Amino acid sequence: MDGRGQELLRTVLRVDGWSTAVFGMVMLALAGPLSGPLGLPVTWAVPFGVAMLGGAAALGLIAGYPRIPARLAAMAVAGNGMSAVAMLALVASPLLPLTALGVAFMLVGALVVAVYAVLEFAGLRRARPLTAAGS
Repeated sequence: MDGRGQELLRTVLRVDGWSTAVFGMVMLALAGPLSGPLGLPVTWAVPFGVAMLGGAAALGLIAGYPRIPARLAAMAVAGNGMSAVAMLALVASPLLPLTALGVAFMLVGALVVAVYAVLEFAGLRRARPLTAAGS
């Protein structure tokens, strides 16, 4: 992988991983108190928090490779893209009793993960021309 693309990708993966970990811990620690203001049931907030901690660990592992494998970087891009779409779908569906603040919370979350996806994709694209297939 190209050095500048590698470093952009590594930096974004690390920031994404740390922010995801912090957000996951907040969701776990404050699931109850945030439930009312957001309309996000604790039964949803806790699994979201656990999933975020798992995702954060995966992002940290990927960022720690001496040479980030393109397929793992692509998985991070896809994961963030799917997360953004899922949050938008939850806002649009009647599945959760989100308050106005909860809707804003989900929309901001969707925007943040979409930005991470775009930045990780940019790093991957910058680095990919020098990457062998399947690495």
